[in-house]
Amino acid sequence: MFKQLYPSQRVESTYQIPFGEWRDRGIRGVIFDVDNTLVPHDAPADENAKKLFSHLKSLGMEACLVSNNKEPRVKAFAQTVGAWYVYKAGKPSVRGYEAAMKKMGTDRESTICVGDQIFTDIWGANRTGIYSILVNPINPREEIQIVLKRIPEKLVLYFYKRRLKKDRKKRG
Repeated sequence: MFKQLYPSQRVESTYQIPFGEWRDRGIRGVIFDVDNTLVPHDAPADENAKKLFSHLKSLGMEACLVSNNKEPRVKAFAQTVGAWYVYKAGKPSVRGYEAAMKKMGTDRESTICVGDQIFTDIWGANRTGIYSILVNPINPREEIQIVLKRIPEKLVLYFYKRRLKKDRKKRG
């Protein structure tokens, strides 16, 4: 029932993802959400974010920020970390993801998406056919519309965890 909302993978933090291993598996582009995926909501790029994007560049990987936020927020962050960006992306619409891949020169098979929200980041990536990685939000303090979305997300994650357990039992 919720399968379209399930992430391909779940990781504690963006900063724990082994991007070198992804590069070795043929991934050439990474789409990131910004707020609560890379930094707390509305925070500027910090040293962790700057190091991450520098590391991606050293691996020969492209990065694009895809956000539903307005251009001033997304552009400033993108300029600081040296990444492409798509603002007012309309996630979970496919449009923003396709624009990101076009900017990075990648396709569905060579792109992954990292985000903290199921109903925008993960659902949009899945609709586009991109491998999706769900990370925990950096800061639990969020805008009310996001807090309200977290309630049904808990239900989706409950069924996602049940499915993972069932899959593990099958493999055995």
